[in-house]
Amino acid sequence: MFNRRSFLTRSALLSLSPLVPGFLSRSLANESATRDERILVVLQLDGGNDGLNTVIPFADENYARLRPQLRIPTADVLKLNGDVGLHPAMRSAHAMAREGRFTILQGVGYPNPDRSHFRSMAIWHQGRLDAESNSGFGWLGHALDHSQANSTTSAQAVFVGDQTPPLALLGRRTQVVSLSRENDLVLPAGFKPFAAAEPADSDLASYIQHVLDHSYQTARQLRTSAEANAKSVISSYPATDLARQLSLVSLLIKTESAARVYYVSQPGYDTHVGQAGDHARLLQTFSDAVKAFFDDLAASKLQDRVTLLAFSEFGRRVEENDGVGTDHGAAGPVFLAGPAIVGGVVGGHPSLTDLDDGDLKMSLDFRAIYARLLKDWLQISDGSSGSNDLHCPHLFRT
Repeated sequence: MFNRRSFLTRSALLSLSPLVPGFLSRSLANESATRDERILVVLQLDGGNDGLNTVIPFADENYARLRPQLRIPTADVLKLNGDVGLHPAMRSAHAMAREGRFTILQGVGYPNPDRSHFRSMAIWHQGRLDAESNSGFGWLGHALDHSQANSTTSAQAVFVGDQTPPLALLGRRTQVVSLSRENDLVLPAGFKPFAAAEPADSDLASYIQHVLDHSYQTARQLRTSAEANAKSVISSYPATDLARQLSLVSLLIKTESAARVYYVSQPGYDTHVGQAGDHARLLQTFSDAVKAFFDDLAASKLQDRVTLLAFSEFGRRVEENDGVGTDHGAAGPVFLAGPAIVGGVVGGHPSLTDLDDGDLKMSLDFRAIYARLLKDWLQISDGSSGSNDLHCPHLFRT
C-alpha cells in the first residue's frame, strides 16, 4: 500500500533526469498524441486568501464598517456587477471576466470548518471531511486511478514547483512527475548515455535501455520545442515565479505531454500583519500570470483544452485585526479560468452580518466543485460516493 512517504519517493524518482522526458511522453506505450484531450490546471493559493478583499462587496455598507483600514474604496473596485467587484490589483482577471474567461464562485467551503492550515489543506487535498494530513489518497490521484489514463506508462499528473508534491495528486497507481524549471526537461549539451549495470541480455537491462533511449529522444524533441517556443511566444509572461511555472505548464501542453493534470502553488497568503501591500502584490501576480498563461495558449490555439482551478485552504475573518491584517477564517471564493467555463459571478456574496462565529458562512461545498470538474470537464467517474450528491451550479458552457 502506498503512503505519503512512498508517494514522495516515487515522485522524486520520476523527477530525475534523464528519465523525466520519457515519463512525460506518450510514445513509450505507442500511444497516439491527441490534441483534443482536456486538461485541468490547479493553482493553490497557499496560506488562506482573504476573499473579502479579493471579491469585494462594495455595495454592502457593512464592508467599510468591518474593514476600517483594509477596505478598498468603492471607486477603486473593479466592478463585476452592481454588488461585487475585484481588488484593483486584479485588472488582468477583470479583463478575463469581461471576456467570459474568468469565473468567481462565492462562499465556498465545507461544514464545520477547521482553521488549521494543515488540517484544512488535507481536507481540500483529499476531498474528504475526515481527512488527515499524512494519510489517504488525493482527490486528483484517486480520480486518475479510475481514468483510462492509467492504462499507460506515462505520467498522468505533473507538479511544477520547488515544494513537496501535494497530497492531492497521490493515487494508488497514478504516475506523478515533479519539475521545478524548464532545464529539468532537457539533457545538457554533449550528454552521453550511460550503460546499464545489468547484464546486456537481461530483461531489466533491455527495459532500462528502452526507457533511456526513449527519454533521450523525447528530451531532444523538448529542447527543439522549447527553442522554437522561445522564438514564437506571442504573449509575454511577467517576471514572477508563478508566471514561470505556468509558462512551463504551457510548454508541456504544447509538446503534447500525456499528463491531464498540472499543479502549481503560490505561497504567501497568510496575511496576519500589514496585509494591504502584500495582498495586492499577491493578487496582481496571480491575476497577471493566469492571463498570460491563457493568452499564450490562445496564440497556439490550445486554450479550449484547458481549465484552471484556483483555491485556498480557507478565507480570512470578516473583521480586520489590530495588526491591520486578517486572521484565519472559513468560506471564501474559488476561481475558474478558461474559455469553456460559464464566466462571471456564480452565487451571491455571503452575508456580512449573519456570520458563523465571526466567519463568512459557506453556501457552496468545495467537493461539489470537484465533482463537476471531474465529471463535466475531465469526464472521469472518480468512483466516490457522496460528493456527486452535493449541489453545484453548472460551471461549463453547454
